[in-house]
Amino acid sequence: MPSREDILKFIADNPGKAGKREIARHFGIVGAARIPLKRMLRDLADSGHIEKRRKRMLRPGALPPVFVVKITSRTADGELLGIPMNWDEEHGEPPNTLVLPQRNKNKFNPVPGIGDRALVKLLDDQDGTPEAQHVVRVMKRLENHDTDVLGILRINKATKEARLEPVDRKQNAVDVDPRELMEAEDGDLVKIEVHKVGRYGTARGRIVKRFGSTTSEMAVSEIALHTQGIRNEFPGAVIAESENIKPAGSKGREDWRDIPLITIDPATAKDHDDAVYAQLDDNPENQGGCIVYVAIADVAAYVTPGSPMDKEALLRGNSVYFPDRVIPMLPERISNNLCSLRENEDRPSLATRMIFDKNGRKISHTFHRVIMRSAAKLSYQQAQKAIDGVTDDKTGPLLEPVLQPLWAAYEILKRGRDKRQPLELDLPERRILLKEDGTVDQIVVPERLDAHKLIEECMIQANVAAAEELEKRNSALLYRVHDASTPEKLENLRDFLSTLNVKLPHIGGLRASVFNNILDKFKDSASATMVSEVVLRSQAQAEYNADNIGHFGLNLRRYAHFTSPIRRYADLIVHRALIRAIGLGDDGLPYGIEEKLPAIAAEISAAERRAMLAERETIDRLIALYLCERIGAEFSGRIAGVTKSGMFVKLLQNGADGFIPASTIGMDYYEYVESAHALVGRATGETYQLGDAVQVKLVEAAPFAGSLRFEMLSNGKSKGEAAGRVAKHKGWQERNKSRPKGLRRSKNGNKRKRA
Repeated sequence: MPSREDILKFIADNPGKAGKREIARHFGIVGAARIPLKRMLRDLADSGHIEKRRKRMLRPGALPPVFVVKITSRTADGELLGIPMNWDEEHGEPPNTLVLPQRNKNKFNPVPGIGDRALVKLLDDQDGTPEAQHVVRVMKRLENHDTDVLGILRINKATKEARLEPVDRKQNAVDVDPRELMEAEDGDLVKIEVHKVGRYGTARGRIVKRFGSTTSEMAVSEIALHTQGIRNEFPGAVIAESENIKPAGSKGREDWRDIPLITIDPATAKDHDDAVYAQLDDNPENQGGCIVYVAIADVAAYVTPGSPMDKEALLRGNSVYFPDRVIPMLPERISNNLCSLRENEDRPSLATRMIFDKNGRKISHTFHRVIMRSAAKLSYQQAQKAIDGVTDDKTGPLLEPVLQPLWAAYEILKRGRDKRQPLELDLPERRILLKEDGTVDQIVVPERLDAHKLIEECMIQANVAAAEELEKRNSALLYRVHDASTPEKLENLRDFLSTLNVKLPHIGGLRASVFNNILDKFKDSASATMVSEVVLRSQAQAEYNADNIGHFGLNLRRYAHFTSPIRRYADLIVHRALIRAIGLGDDGLPYGIEEKLPAIAAEISAAERRAMLAERETIDRLIALYLCERIGAEFSGRIAGVTKSGMFVKLLQNGADGFIPASTIGMDYYEYVESAHALVGRATGETYQLGDAVQVKLVEAAPFAGSLRFEMLSNGKSKGEAAGRVAKHKGWQERNKSRPKGLRRSKNGNKRKRA
């Protein structure tokens, strides 16, 4: 057997390529000798020496084989340097990479420059340089937006001079021609195009778009789009293609127009990409079972591989959702018209028919290319009210033939879900309601209904069926994967749970059911939300991948996104794969694309993360704007995060997050106890811990940063109250025994001698 050091060296020398099979082959380990090898690899993972990603071993902080970099500078020899995007800060500063150009240059994918993003491949066989630890080669230059600058227009009333203050503080101010203001006023958010950059002095540009007051949702979301590099305008060729497409007919399709499929979506939804119908199975061999139909918009019928519209959809990766608008992946004529499953209109669809037994286990499924007609467009609230006994003109006639069978099927599917035990995190989402002028009216937390859960479970089952069908036919596909937690994150969770007298097992692979048991212990308690949030932080992030590692959160061995091709490019890939594999047409997945799927997966996973950041930043900025006029107001909240520098508090009323610097708390010096997620007074033992209920006062709101600052009004837990939760952490006790208690911190943050 090789030593631990030999194995670690092999993994380090082969990043992204060293799996159990490769390690065994390299060291000549065969037969029963693989058992101690497996045990050794598990021990290395549990101790944090290695990480497992997609059946491959990596040293913690190692780069994957394919990733996205941002070009930041050049070496003295003029070669490009970049840093990996989406770097995990737990591993320290992002490493510099030497970026080599593509081998085959072409005009459609020019060489990247400083400020550009590029999809790159890690070159394992080349040494780094003094400026860079790694060498990568460009696979594809990603879209660049640096010629556009977004910012606040400032007009000098005396001199009439105009200048742009960029929202990105890393960019320099730009002079604006006062004769080309496009009716923009002082303080407006505008986008300019830089057209003159001299060697000396300020750059000059012209306004290309005015967004108006910085207090509107349009302006706030535009900032997020710009900072995250998200495309929000379709090129002319894409619009022209979408306008020239003719509606798909019914030729070559099964006729499902007599099946009363219905759409159930948010009340404000403009695109409807899924419809459902269910009935109890009358087969005597499947008593108590049901049949579920899920029809999905046939986007592949309109978006041709390699077309301008297809290329644009791949660049976008997904639609982005803001409080009052959507930045769609596809042009409006496709997303809101031809592909939207509108009520009482014929639409092409790719559908699945699934049969379940009485215990919710799927017996079989089939896929069909059909023409369908939605019998009704319902909102979640509308459908739920009908089931609860309050019908209207639309739901009344549908209650008995459509809605009640759907809910009966959901009860059956729930049995299978309960047996499967996916991770059950119940964290409410904030929703911002706007006034007519685009400013915030109120912030609410919508109720989660059975109608939501019904549609969710139908979609999950359809996604599973798609993955199973493509695997059965040995077809390429993009999986939706979710890896298990890393040893480091599990250890942090284990430390935190110990402060609540809950043990997380050390031995064996943890299943989602283990986390559910922990969540159940705190259900309906004051700590429920806190524990859910900490468990969520301990989880890996889901992503797309051409290799399957399963979906930990859903507790599924195979899973692929199939149900939303209007708003996710991964679903369109799966649709095309099904069309080709089953023989449902000649517009399926192109042959030869298999080798490109890893790069596509990396690109759309990065796009998804950017979209999530843009959506979250917009909500944070809108809430900060909303609370600007309430400086000095007091709120009830709960500690949602603790760091060395202070704590984050989430307000109970509207879910807003704000920060309290440690230097402003009380009269003591507060020490961070990481394992307990707590700040503890060195002299008094007064403790503020994650999940504690507190009263705070709003002292500052910074809308463009999307940040709030609070002042703590509540006292922390006394030494006696906190003893069972924090003081039992031996590391903290030992440090405090040996440290002098002569320093306290005054309310203004200055250290002074304790009296």
